Amino acid sequence: MSSRRSSRGAISDEEINELISKLQSLLPNSRRRGSSQASTTKLLKETCSYIKSLHREVDDLSDRLSDLMSTMDHNSAGAEIIRSILRS
Repeated sequence: MSSRRSSRGAISDEEINELISKLQSLLPNSRRRGSSQASTTKLLKETCSYIKSLHREVDDLSDRLSDLMSTMDHNSAGAEIIRSILRS
């Protein structure tokens, strides 16, 4: 990779390394690694896996919330609390 920007807007190696470092800091249980191609590939795979797990968690929580709302009196204080949280 070139460390200079091309006319097409490609980013430099330094910018890529910075972005990889930022991405790494967002992942739970991520350890500091070098910026080698192998560790970058592993980091991207971990990121994809983490995003998939977050999607599963959102789906699960959505299902649980739907189940809860279906059994709740829609005029109750609890239902109003949930609606106010969802509006936030």
